[in-house]
Amino acid sequence: MFADSPKDLTRILNAISTGEECSADAILPLVYDELRAIAVRHLQHERSGHTLQATALVHETYVRLVDQSRVHWTGRAHFLAIAATMMRRILVNHAKARQCDKRGGSAARMELTIDTPLLSEKSLDLLALDEAMCALAELDPQQCRIVELRFFGGLTAKETAQVVGVAERTVHREWTFAKAWLRGEISKGDEHVA
Repeated sequence: MFADSPKDLTRILNAISTGEECSADAILPLVYDELRAIAVRHLQHERSGHTLQATALVHETYVRLVDQSRVHWTGRAHFLAIAATMMRRILVNHAKARQCDKRGGSAARMELTIDTPLLSEKSLDLLALDEAMCALAELDPQQCRIVELRFFGGLTAKETAQVVGVAERTVHREWTFAKAWLRGEISKGDEHVA
């Protein structure tokens, strides 16, 4: 999927970061499959019949990413991490625009479990998760970033450690704590709704 192109991608990203005249269109073929996989992962947690499709989410994300002039790209993992965050924001904004109920209305609930590296349920209360993520970001920005990279970006613990700049075992520890904290926050919100 990404055989010879990591060096090419890093070179192009570095060129864009330094303001060098370089076609941002050269990036898309190098990352399209991975961006699409991230989009599919995001959308599999959405309600059925979601109006955004994976391709549209990839294109919207890509347009916003290549328009980032102040980002100093450090490589593939950094690019994909920012893409995952951007996709999350697009989906949250989309949900808010659709005037969803505070807790997702008829959206099925999803439980964050310690046992799974990524959530596997079909439906996700994205607005409740976003509220919990915002609260986590205030308490521990690093844990929030690790959740974004692991859950939304699908990055491995090793890739996440590289992007965040910590040891891999720190990522494992923070990931475990953050999932437990988020599960507690989301379940508190469910108790208030009931």
